Amino acid sequence: MLPELSDDLITRLRAAFREADYTADGVVDALGPVAHAALGRGEPEVAKRESEDSGDLGALVRLFLLGDTEPGRSVRSALAGVDLDEAVRAGVLTPDGDGFRAGLDVRPYGDDEGSWWVIADLDSDQRGGPVPTDHGLGVGHASISLARATSRRPVKNLLDLGTGCGVQALHASRHAERITATDLSARALALASATFRMNEVDVRLGRGEWFGPVRGRKFDQVVCNPPFVVGPPRVDYVYRDSGLGGDDASALVVRQLPAFLNEGGTGQLLASWLHRKGEDWEDRVASWLPRGGVDAWFVQRDVADPALYVGTWLRDAGVDPRSPEGRAQAAGWLDWFAENDVLGVGFGFVTLRRTDAAVPEVVCEDLRHAYDDPLGPETAAWLDRVAWLRENGTAERLLATRFALPPTVLLEEVSSAVEDGWESVVRRLHRTDGPGWQHELDEVAAKLVAGFRGALPLEDLLALLAYAHDLPLGPLTEAALPVVRDLVRHGMVAPA
Repeated sequence: MLPELSDDLITRLRAAFREADYTADGVVDALGPVAHAALGRGEPEVAKRESEDSGDLGALVRLFLLGDTEPGRSVRSALAGVDLDEAVRAGVLTPDGDGFRAGLDVRPYGDDEGSWWVIADLDSDQRGGPVPTDHGLGVGHASISLARATSRRPVKNLLDLGTGCGVQALHASRHAERITATDLSARALALASATFRMNEVDVRLGRGEWFGPVRGRKFDQVVCNPPFVVGPPRVDYVYRDSGLGGDDASALVVRQLPAFLNEGGTGQLLASWLHRKGEDWEDRVASWLPRGGVDAWFVQRDVADPALYVGTWLRDAGVDPRSPEGRAQAAGWLDWFAENDVLGVGFGFVTLRRTDAAVPEVVCEDLRHAYDDPLGPETAAWLDRVAWLRENGTAERLLATRFALPPTVLLEEVSSAVEDGWESVVRRLHRTDGPGWQHELDEVAAKLVAGFRGALPLEDLLALLAYAHDLPLGPLTEAALPVVRDLVRHGMVAPA
């Protein structure tokens, strides 16, 4: 049965939430940082204790965030103006003795500009068991990571492919004039519709497989959190499984997405890829791209061992790996990995841009170290730097360019003790913001980069360096140009 929240019910719920300050900031203020962090770790008791003195807000926290049964009088007070019988019929609430439990996951979720409410199905912890096949996933680590990795430059029209409960479209409402959201699941679209109406966000919805609902249309930006879990071609849970074998779901989106972009338009998605015996993952993902016309940046954030991967996704759905059901699912999954020579499963972000350039830029790289900043601004800047290199990356233009070091770039040196002092072992240029890129340099390259102060063009710096170190200018220049291109691409140096 699909959740059916009328416009009137949503209007009254919104008013009650606002009155109680049931917002992202309101919940943090009421619980305090310690209890809020505990709640995020799945430890509800601390949050329950802190909520007891928070009146109606505390009741909503216990009801929707902790999954507790709340006395009827408290629910009536917190949802003043809401017809509770209608809320029960719509699936928002479930009667439990003299009180109520949440029937849906309705929680505040925000960014730096404000707060929304996201409506989804209860997770396995609140349900007390495995989720159903058509489970409508709420705000999770994957959706948050994609939101943080997405460029937020203004666009006229945006597609949220596989919208789920609508998290990506909510974020898109900050920078897109028109939004289209699609999904194959009727339940997901019903939840997304409720989410959008609750937040008074205008989104055009469409139901169908993959790009089917938007055939013939083009967009300035496409975001996608697809069912990217890899394994046998089956569908146990629609939020994670595509029915395609292996990493074919990720490959399908990468292959087809560029055809739905306007010239210069961008696509950003989460994806998974197989690491197979005798095959480089970079070659695998690059082979998914259509021939020509697409800049692509594949960023690998993690590689999971097959056994760990299977156990993680079983628990995500609320399936105990020790149960007969869990062991049967795990056996089939692990057999498939073994039969297909799978050594690991890679996971990360993909950024695509439609381009008419004769030679598109395709880069695959690891970003498995920790970093704090969101990747979204870096994604947009990476595309800018690629465009700059396309226009200025020839030897002649690079040599005529004055470069400067951003203030966030430092040179780290590691030295070992020798008889007459210290001898440098490693010189590493380290960008301390964004993804925290690092490049190892030899002594000559380090001296060259030290001269990037915006005063002299690269060709003059190379001439001075060649003279000072008695080096032939031609080979020095030939060795320096690819280094400079890589440093520009990673934002380690910039045109002055």
